[in-house]
Amino acid sequence: MGVFVFLPLVLPFTAWPIARLAEHHLHPRTATWLLSAIAAVLAVCSTLCLALLMVVGTAQLPGNPLPDGWSDPEVRDAVPYDEVAGRAAIPALLAVLAGCAGITWRHFRVRREALRALAGLPDRSVAVLPDDMAYAYALPGARDRIVVTAGMLAELDGPERRALFAHERAHLASRHHRFLLATQLAARANPFLRPLCTSVAYTTERWADEEAAAMTGNRQSVARAVAKAALVTQGAPSATLAHFAAAGPVPRRVAALLAPAPAALRWPPVFTPAGLAAWGATVGAAVSALSSANAAFTLFFILKAATPL
Repeated sequence: MGVFVFLPLVLPFTAWPIARLAEHHLHPRTATWLLSAIAAVLAVCSTLCLALLMVVGTAQLPGNPLPDGWSDPEVRDAVPYDEVAGRAAIPALLAVLAGCAGITWRHFRVRREALRALAGLPDRSVAVLPDDMAYAYALPGARDRIVVTAGMLAELDGPERRALFAHERAHLASRHHRFLLATQLAARANPFLRPLCTSVAYTTERWADEEAAAMTGNRQSVARAVAKAALVTQGAPSATLAHFAAAGPVPRRVAALLAPAPAALRWPPVFTPAGLAAWGATVGAAVSALSSANAAFTLFFILKAATPL
């Protein structure tokens, strides 16, 4: 396997420039899909790499339940710096599993608490909470609902309210919570992927902004609604749910809405900033996946050969 076994651990380091290029130059829908897919691939490859290293490290520990042949020199030679890398991978993989379990539990806990807050309200697609705090968010589930407080509605006029509801419907229709959860899990799997998580939180909001502008036919109203909501919003229940005026670069969202609608190119030309982001991310993910697959198959056959019949 050689040093290539470590490649999936370090390739996510390129996430920052890829994320910045994608969110600045790609259509928000394209950027969301691309960055989420890349984050998922790199996170799976990174975790697989840690698992392979852990096998080598665990086999060296006294009293382990693995076959004795798995600690033979031939097996350890397959991984450079096997003693350090193998043993360091054990707590690292445990931290990854704990982090992913924690974010998954938090996600479902927030949804459960949000549903509990709606108990007693009419079962409609829009739930208005009698709360003076101003916030709104999309609540996915068996029955998708838009949750908005009376405080938020009081701050917006008619066109701005229509923009808000169109924005939240776009979140629900495009299942943006899945992209958010996938990238949050990826960031727990490898800290180098946090820039992708942050970028997807932004591009999903921009995607919903563009959908709202298309539905209402008035980009200025959506821009005013985003700006005004950002000034009065006091915090939605959790960032694991897509919500209006989420914390982040609101001025950039407003500026984008005041500009012409972005071109919805599915795959930009190579020799452009957007093309460099798209192709660079794709090539990086492919190299990581091939490296992980090569290491997995190589170690599998080595362990199979070392396993006594």
